[in-house]
Amino acid sequence: MAAMSQSANPLPQTPERSRQQRLEALRKANDIRSERAKLKERLRRGEITIIEVLSDPPPCVSTAKVLDLILAVPKFGRVKANRLLERCRVSSSKTVSGLTPRQRKELLDMLSN
Repeated sequence: MAAMSQSANPLPQTPERSRQQRLEALRKANDIRSERAKLKERLRRGEITIIEVLSDPPPCVSTAKVLDLILAVPKFGRVKANRLLERCRVSSSKTVSGLTPRQRKELLDMLSN
């Protein structure tokens, strides 16, 4: 009976990864998180603007949530950031690479005012 239920399972299994592959993926993820943290710190200090980041996003922020980046900008708290996203019709869980051209343009227009 157990053998039948295993073979009847239509869900694909994730491929096995070697220890080396897992370590490489972990290293890559850590590098991206470190780069993203540095970029957010630059946003906090005013060394770079959110407009620069969103108009030409570096690879490290492609999977970052737009809300998290906006929260790193001085004078933007959770309420103000969420209101901005609502006005631009952007979900708070939207990533930078997931923005549509319309959403990106609206965000850039609102942020530049």
